[in-house]
Amino acid sequence: MEWQDEAIVLSVRPYGETAAIVEALTHLHGRHLGLVHGGASRKAKAMLQPGNSLHLSWRARLNEQLGSFHLEPLRARAGALLERRDTLIGLNAFAAMASAVLPEREPHVGVYGAAEVLLDAMACQDFTHWAPLYVRWEAGLLEELGFGLDLSRCAATGTTDDLVYVSPRSGRAVSREGGAAYADRLPKLPPFLLGSQNSEPSLADIVDGLNLTAYFLLDRVLQPHGKELPPARIRLAELAQRESQ
Repeated sequence: MEWQDEAIVLSVRPYGETAAIVEALTHLHGRHLGLVHGGASRKAKAMLQPGNSLHLSWRARLNEQLGSFHLEPLRARAGALLERRDTLIGLNAFAAMASAVLPEREPHVGVYGAAEVLLDAMACQDFTHWAPLYVRWEAGLLEELGFGLDLSRCAATGTTDDLVYVSPRSGRAVSREGGAAYADRLPKLPPFLLGSQNSEPSLADIVDGLNLTAYFLLDRVLQPHGKELPPARIRLAELAQRESQ
């Protein structure tokens, strides 16, 4: 069995004295693991940094086996991502969430494409510009996994105006009027998730977006499989909260 694909490195762990097991988000083959012979070498370590994009070949005798990766560099982002505290936290959150919620070897082409955009933005933009993209990426995770939010109209009144909350039960948008009696119990809906072009997302909007996607990923995806929100993702929410104060 053999295939070739583009991939983003999510994590690396040593295997024996000279090899490494690489977890990667691939374009066409989903989240996939493989053994890299010589992965512990200095040259390989520089390439196998989370956030870097690679061209990889996977080979195994049987499809069910771990198999081995042969790797070639495509885009080295890790250096830029590791330079700043905010992007390091964002990169760790991205890798942890992709690993936690995406089933192994299940293709999600849209998630991969959005991840490339997100990581490129992290490498060259400040927090207020890349954080909304991160929230949209997590909203895309929910969509790809069959738990997409319905933000088209109010679940209570049917209106398409003044949508400011999301129902925690249905994942549908709720207007200010429709949610007035339950406002303290409803996750807030930031305007940028509705495609609003009126203004740049504020730090408060980013906090609301991270809280919103975290709630549904935890409730719909992680907890049903006995998992909790990864600590790296919690640290991203804490960063956004501090920045907004």
